[in-house]
Amino acid sequence: MNDSTLTLEQLRVRGIQVLGEQLGIVGMVRFLQQTETGWGNYTEERHQWLGDPNIKTLAQDIQTHYPKKLGG
Repeated sequence: MNDSTLTLEQLRVRGIQVLGEQLGIVGMVRFLQQTETGWGNYTEERHQWLGDPNIKTLAQDIQTHYPKKLGG
């Protein structure tokens, strides 16, 4: 099969095979760990976690959480 006609899944499998052959199992895993893109939408999820605080609220939260380090 020509590499240019591979499906994305076939290409992924072939790529992992080549990585394993050329780098060994440990090298392949290390490489894949570096290139993992993750999942989800961080921007949308961040707004769910943080809401939309203003700068005054953030400053108060920091001073409450770290009173000795900031002289609070």
